[in-house]
Amino acid sequence: MAAVTAALLTGTVQAGPAGAASLPLCPTVFGHGGYPTGPNSWERDQIRQPNHPRGLAQQKGWGASGVEADLQLTKDGATSVMWHNTTTNGLTGTRKAITELSWESGADPLKGRTITRGPYTGETVYTFREWLDSAASQGMIPLVELKGEARQSLLHTDPAIREAGWAEVISPMVERVGSQHIMIYTHDATLKPELERRVLEAGLASSLTGHPYWVDGIGWEEPPPAASGNHASWEQELALRGSTTTSVRMATSWTADFTAWLSERCV
Repeated sequence: MAAVTAALLTGTVQAGPAGAASLPLCPTVFGHGGYPTGPNSWERDQIRQPNHPRGLAQQKGWGASGVEADLQLTKDGATSVMWHNTTTNGLTGTRKAITELSWESGADPLKGRTITRGPYTGETVYTFREWLDSAASQGMIPLVELKGEARQSLLHTDPAIREAGWAEVISPMVERVGSQHIMIYTHDATLKPELERRVLEAGLASSLTGHPYWVDGIGWEEPPPAASGNHASWEQELALRGSTTTSVRMATSWTADFTAWLSERCV
């Protein structure tokens, strides 16, 4: 688990053997929506994350079999929703932290807001359950990042809020355990032990394994850097991870470019 998570989170490039006798099986590609890495990134962010049906469909059209997407919780852990940013930056309505908003109650709910810029302008925010159903209907494997902002409810001192929040994370996965393989992880060091404990207690151990290796060698920016900056890293990762017997899972922010690059390098 630790090695797989480290590969996913850091994307460390290691040199692999060259001159394989036969081409490897093509990787199972997981698409990721890039977020800028430079200063004032929130001002340039184009909301590219596949946290909605359109994003799932586009990633599938680019050749992905799965996606990495983002799970957050609304105020007091009441509703699990798919959204990347800490605030509603990039959505219609007043800018507020996701953890300060209710899903559909009050004067300023999260439900119904739409994306204001980027390739998915006009798309809306979906609940975790809605998004999982869309991923299943499109045949896409979900890799869900539980965002650190969810600490607001998941580590709350009030046990009612804490349990409500965890139910919103775990229950949608349990409900689909027989029909859909769902993977989950978090970058947040304070959430990670509790997430893993809860997942294991729910009988979802497989959700913590099989995560893809991150293969990109450069960071995302807006406008997007040329995919050629990743070619050396992709070459090394394919040589190191590629297999003639198993389709290894690999994640990238350059989905269309990566699948095109793979076309003559795997079978």
